[in-house]
Amino acid sequence: MSESNTAHYNELAARFRPIFARIAEGTVERERRRALAQEPIRWLKEAGFGTLRIPRSEGGLGATLPQLFQLLTELAEADSNLPQALRAHFAFVEDRLNQPDSEERKRWFRRFIDGELVGSGWSEIGNLKLGEVLTKVAPAEEGWLLDGEKFYSTGTLYADWIDVYAQRTDNGRDVIALVNTHQAEVERDDDWDGFGQRLTGSGTTRFKRARVDRTHVYDFSERFRYQTAFYQHVLLSTLAGIGRAVTRDAAKSVAARKRIYSHGNAPQVKQDVQVLQVVGQISSWAWSVEATVQRATQSLQLAFDVHQQGGDDAQIREANVQAELEAAKAQVIASDLIPRAATELFNALGASDTRVSKALDRHWRNARTVASHNPVIYKTRNVGDWEVNGHEPTFIWQIGNGE
Repeated sequence: MSESNTAHYNELAARFRPIFARIAEGTVERERRRALAQEPIRWLKEAGFGTLRIPRSEGGLGATLPQLFQLLTELAEADSNLPQALRAHFAFVEDRLNQPDSEERKRWFRRFIDGELVGSGWSEIGNLKLGEVLTKVAPAEEGWLLDGEKFYSTGTLYADWIDVYAQRTDNGRDVIALVNTHQAEVERDDDWDGFGQRLTGSGTTRFKRARVDRTHVYDFSERFRYQTAFYQHVLLSTLAGIGRAVTRDAAKSVAARKRIYSHGNAPQVKQDVQVLQVVGQISSWAWSVEATVQRATQSLQLAFDVHQQGGDDAQIREANVQAELEAAKAQVIASDLIPRAATELFNALGASDTRVSKALDRHWRNARTVASHNPVIYKTRNVGDWEVNGHEPTFIWQIGNGE
């Protein structure tokens, strides 16, 4: 990172670290009560966190992609639910950044500067064929009408807008529809019942002839090219932040622990060489994941820069391939080491640390849940296929029932 980038990051971090600290203070209690993080989201909105990628010339904070994802790592250390809850928001901001300058783009930036956020509405469940899109958007007299149901609607319970993957009824094209949540025709249920990442604001969202502005339907083919790697990087930053939190809690708990075993190695746990070895292993795993994620963000920044600088199709594609491959490699490493670190944590502690009141199990549950997104086995295969056969990785995929 250049000297100017380092100074800018330090400026951004100084702005948000006091908020991250406030968020961390309530994380365990929110986890125990399964209380949505409405207040922490409000703190972030008021501080302009949602404007990180908006250029300073447009009133935003002008963060680079490596700076954005490093800040998301710090936020994930405080509460791993929150970066994922903001995933769709930052992806839509990124998409607008990759579009030509226009008054419409400026309007979106102004909304985000005012604190508005975007949630996700892409995945459908139930009896649908592979790649089938059941959510439809139809032309209407004053815009569009949206009908359908989405699950895994991450961030929608905190959002003012939902980025919905749908299909046009008039020409059958796949589109993104931005629908305002502040209407009765949009129903949001907090029914996500996963064992981890419980407070990401996910669940079921239903659209019953929901109104969509005429200018808020975008052809999916025009979506920004490195989006798959971008989405993955939010999850990678979340895993890196969980690794930080595991290291923090391991060190803090060992330093404070008084009870020892008769067959231990020291009169105090914090002097026991085997326990110190466990904490050192956890710290090393977490450090290696964070370093890997930071390295991978550089290729994502390059993909953005090549597009912004008017690179030709070959240069853009080469940059996108590299960004996707490096995100995949980082996912392989993070999905292995962070759940291991969250398990190893208990080898440094005692049975009393498994109490629900401490909620230390959340680290493994959250890490395992994040690592279950976008199956890592296929990412490993993609990397190997590239190394051996030069086949490009999968950029866009679909899900549904097999034949």
